[in-house]
Amino acid sequence: MSGTVNGTPHASAPVLAAYSYCEAVTGQQAGNFSYGIRLLPTAKRRAMSALYAFSRRIDDIGDGPLAPEAKRLRLEEARATLARIRDGAIDEDDTDPVAVALAHAVRRFPIPLGALDELIDGVQMDVRGETYETWDDLALYCRCVAGAIGRLSLGVFGTVPGARDAERAAEYADTLGLALQLTNILRDVREDAANGRTYLPSDDLAKFGCSDGFHAAVPPQGADFTGLVQFEVRRARALFATGLRLLPMLDRRSGACVAAMSGIYRRLLDRIAEEPEAVLRRRVSLPGREKAFVAVRGLSGYDARSVHRATARGRA
Repeated sequence: MSGTVNGTPHASAPVLAAYSYCEAVTGQQAGNFSYGIRLLPTAKRRAMSALYAFSRRIDDIGDGPLAPEAKRLRLEEARATLARIRDGAIDEDDTDPVAVALAHAVRRFPIPLGALDELIDGVQMDVRGETYETWDDLALYCRCVAGAIGRLSLGVFGTVPGARDAERAAEYADTLGLALQLTNILRDVREDAANGRTYLPSDDLAKFGCSDGFHAAVPPQGADFTGLVQFEVRRARALFATGLRLLPMLDRRSGACVAAMSGIYRRLLDRIAEEPEAVLRRRVSLPGREKAFVAVRGLSGYDARSVHRATARGRA
């Protein structure tokens, strides 16, 4: 696709244009994600934008208005594009800028493309309208649609030489993805219900009297909705606690990116925990100034140091 400079792929004008397209998509649609990746150096930020743009394409197929069979065909087309990227068959003048950018990123970083196949598998679960009886069932779905993104991101970030427990980095990245996805599920419970989807495990819904679903601005009659939300919040916090062990393994700017994204979602989780029924009335979110504060805190390295101290105490 392009030549190399000092052993790394040189980005030609068409490749740079493809990256610019992906960065525009990310800036317009990514919200919380864009706050994190702006802390990365240029090459990593571009690669993350390419990953986001391709992942967004997959999500949009699943969430779009097409009939299920048409969605399945589009998802298989995306899988075929992945195969072409894997085989080095994407030219820099290809008409698909996302494929061009991702193909270049894959040449520059050890990105595990199989994780994007897992993302497609997860969206296919959505297209089939699957529901989840237990947390283990839901966790499998979350690993496909969010844990996979964590592992893809780790391919761009890498780990610092000599990092303790670096062999577990992919596991922690995957777990952090689960924490983010469970937070998303709690935030979007009313919106998903309006679209005919229920993601929370049916076992949990039954335990708290919420099996009738969430189709109004108030909980179902007799339901312990607050108990349900607090139960899932505790689960998400435990996942964050494990996943954030990744931070000390990353270089400063990659760690800042992860700390910013996870920090925004942890604060969002706190908002949900403070007022569980708010998710039935509106989309709970953070103001831009608070997201900026979290990003600055991540860049300072405070979160990574906190995790390192907590981990050290646990080993003592």
